[in-house]
Amino acid sequence: MTTRHVKTFCRVCEPACGLVAEIRDGALERLSPDKMHPVSRGYACHKGLFGADIHRDPDRLDYPQRRRTDGTLERVSWAQAIAEIGGKLNDIRARHGAHSIAGYLGNPGAYNALLADQWYAFFGMLGTERLFNVNTQDCGNKFAGSEAVFGSVTVQPIPDFAHTRFLLLIGENPKVSQMSFVSLPAAMDTLQAIEERGGKVVFVNPRHVESAKQTGEWLPIRPDTDVYFLAALLVELDRQGFFDAEILDRHGRNVQALRDFIRDYPPERVASVTGISAERMRALASDFGHAEGAAIHLSTGVNMGRQGTLAYWLMHMVSFVTGNLDRPGGNVQSVGYYTRRTRAGRNSHGEVEFIDTPLGRMRKPQPPVFPVPGNLLPDLIMADAQSIRALVVCAGNPVLSMGGEERLRAALPHLELLVVIDLYRNATGEYAHYLLPATDAFEREDANVVATGLQVTPYVQYTPAVIAPRAERRPEHEVLQDLAVVMGLVPEGDATADPWGKFAHMLRSRGVELSALKARQIIEFGAHEYGRFHIDHLQTADQKVDCCPPLFRERFETLAREFEDLLAETAGTLKLISRREARMMNSWYANLPRLRTRTNSFNPLYVHPEDARARGLAEGATARLHNDWGDITVTVRLDGDLMRGVVAMAHGWGHQASPGMRVAQASPGVNCNRLLPTGAGSFDPLSGQAHMTGIPVVLEAACA
Repeated sequence: MTTRHVKTFCRVCEPACGLVAEIRDGALERLSPDKMHPVSRGYACHKGLFGADIHRDPDRLDYPQRRRTDGTLERVSWAQAIAEIGGKLNDIRARHGAHSIAGYLGNPGAYNALLADQWYAFFGMLGTERLFNVNTQDCGNKFAGSEAVFGSVTVQPIPDFAHTRFLLLIGENPKVSQMSFVSLPAAMDTLQAIEERGGKVVFVNPRHVESAKQTGEWLPIRPDTDVYFLAALLVELDRQGFFDAEILDRHGRNVQALRDFIRDYPPERVASVTGISAERMRALASDFGHAEGAAIHLSTGVNMGRQGTLAYWLMHMVSFVTGNLDRPGGNVQSVGYYTRRTRAGRNSHGEVEFIDTPLGRMRKPQPPVFPVPGNLLPDLIMADAQSIRALVVCAGNPVLSMGGEERLRAALPHLELLVVIDLYRNATGEYAHYLLPATDAFEREDANVVATGLQVTPYVQYTPAVIAPRAERRPEHEVLQDLAVVMGLVPEGDATADPWGKFAHMLRSRGVELSALKARQIIEFGAHEYGRFHIDHLQTADQKVDCCPPLFRERFETLAREFEDLLAETAGTLKLISRREARMMNSWYANLPRLRTRTNSFNPLYVHPEDARARGLAEGATARLHNDWGDITVTVRLDGDLMRGVVAMAHGWGHQASPGMRVAQASPGVNCNRLLPTGAGSFDPLSGQAHMTGIPVVLEAACA
């Protein structure tokens, strides 16, 4: 028996925690935290550690498969699959044009150093802009907000956790899901340290989240009202004299327009909508303004609202107008492996093109940052003209992860070609004409590319493949390269070009050679330098922060109308939010026996006891949850940690029709995304972000 240990890192979320892979007799036996890692320092959550279970899962795709005319699947060779897929794509493009081909790239694509560039290069050569990805389900608002305010999508200031005296966290729960748009291993230890040194942490959330029970305090807010709360907070910060006149004069523009906008949403007016009293907002503004370094951050719970982009803009303003941007303890811009005193990233200087379509006004797609809104996919497949006829899905499961499951299930059979490149035959793969097996994170070489510019401790790490791919699994970027050659998009010799070329070029801008990184595996880039933000990172045309971007103003009328609608809501209205569960991350983890225990065999609907009682529902009751978009049967679980009027349900379930994932199918749960809106009006036109939280629903006892 031979055993060796290989250092690597997790590829599930931003922290990229260091791991050690134990290889025994050529097999990946287990993963453990890397105690010698200079950043994660022996911390790793179960997301990364369960990667070994995914690697060994007998339900993994191991060989290319093709669907027969009778609906069954047969094994084919890679050469045959690539040749046939390439031929069909060329034929569809010749008959219907490049717009008839689309691609969907799921969240794991962001944690794969070699995939994204090859993905967008491939579709760029095809000439289609019909590209979908998780940005419109997750974080598109942040790219739109930062581009308008700072001039670049790459500028995403994060809290200076080590020095802050006051930290305001909105819509996030790091104890369960770490943090989004922040690379911070062991986040809860860091938050506790803030309080231990006399600072304050406040969680703003419709639910008393697990994080707030461990440290800090909870400030309840009604779902999808964060934008009004932030406007009111700014009003009060201005009233109390915390706007920094010198900073605004030197580095800001459209300051008066910001004041004109927020004037309509003082604490006294928004209190009844947000559920936060005017007195509490005044106290919060005082605490934030008086702190010697105050920071703010918002996450997915806000991103997915109807006005996520405007909320992110106002979050930036809370930091900037108080002088906390680029101040010790405030919000700072982390330096990535390629951004040392360079001005990299998309820079529109406020010039954004919008288009009017039958599905509503939207930002002109500019993938990869601004893709086509994902919840329009079924409409575009079923369109009378210029319909999507071929779809390539990689590392994603749109049937369950987006709104409109029923509509998408009805649309997918109309495709002439559906290719799924993935680890599993998931719910989307059940409709595929071709299934292509991908390597997992430990079967390929990689680097931690996704979190550059978001790291509390800036560093870059390379990992070799810790084990050879099982069976005939292949890295996705190689599959795309082969398709490009077969389709005649590139000469055959180009398929052997160095896939690390772009990454190596960016590293070189920091004075680091790829060969040195591979030899050392980890290179740190040093501490943050305060006072450099406006020199190194701000990318607007006049080098000033835009405090009220003109392109946002057309949304002000919609925002005002939605505010009036909220005021007019009747007592007893319920809003659905998504609840993060520690044992459910994405479709892949749904198939792991160790995460499908007796206590985690389904996803209940969490309901406040008083809301349940008002509807004659008790613990464990079967109930009907429905709205104009869908209808699901749920099991009620009473939860006093919710605000009244809020119900919560974990996403990532609903595998009843996924026989390719046997464990998940045996404990399928319910897909709450069936209740999300799709089509016209279901997304924020500023970013394409889907409306996925604060969804009005009706709860009632199920019919006998």
